[in-house]
Amino acid sequence: MIKDQLFMFAQQINVKPLPQVSATDGQLNKAIAVTAQVTGAIALLIIIVAGLRYVTSQGNPQATAKAKNAIIYAGVGLAISLLAFSIVTFVVKGTT
Repeated sequence: MIKDQLFMFAQQINVKPLPQVSATDGQLNKAIAVTAQVTGAIALLIIIVAGLRYVTSQGNPQATAKAKNAIIYAGVGLAISLLAFSIVTFVVKGTT
């Protein structure tokens, strides 16, 4: 019963292929590049501010821990951003 309903539902789905995106599309490449640059700049700014907080923590363990965590989180966020950028670039170039 459920199998038949799923089959009927699957038949109603439009399975036309996705539109092709050319890797030479200037607007798409520009948007991806700007997004990557903004993300990198924000991560760098967070790392700089956290580094200054770490230096000026004066041995306060709570302030030191907050600064260390901010540096770690900014690094992880930057790594995820670079991975996402790589995946998007790979997919866009793979569709051409």
